[in-house]
Amino acid sequence: RRGEMAKATQLINNEVFRAFATYAAIVLLKMMLMSLITAYFRVTRKAFVNPEDTATFGKGEAAKKFLRTDPDVERVRRGHLNDLENIVPFVGIGLLYALSGPELSTALLHFRIFTGARILHTFAYLIPLPQPGRGLSWAVGYAVTFSMAYNVLKAAWLL
Repeated sequence: RRGEMAKATQLINNEVFRAFATYAAIVLLKMMLMSLITAYFRVTRKAFVNPEDTATFGKGEAAKKFLRTDPDVERVRRGHLNDLENIVPFVGIGLLYALSGPELSTALLHFRIFTGARILHTFAYLIPLPQPGRGLSWAVGYAVTFSMAYNVLKAAWLL
């Protein structure tokens, strides 16, 4: 058992795994940042969903007017939800992909394109940029994740 653990810790010496860890950390941090941006928009737009969050603006009926939805807050929330729907699969499939033994250059291409696409997607959502910018950036990231999944299946099942 001790030897098995030592092998697992040697992953950090694998260039593809290190690249994956780097880009996964970047997109996960970007996704976490969306929580802070949502909180910022909630506070600046005074649009809350929980009564206790309105306590600093008064009590009773005075505070109830802050229990509302706001289009800007909802837009940021939709961007965050889209991150959850796309970054979580990237992390899971990307890990399997990194462990499947791809060429470093190919893996870097996958990881960099996905990361760039997700960052562009966020800007397209928050600014907002006209379509098809947001849709294309989503599609590119989705295609990268699909490509990695295909390569994992190909390596594992010899497709």
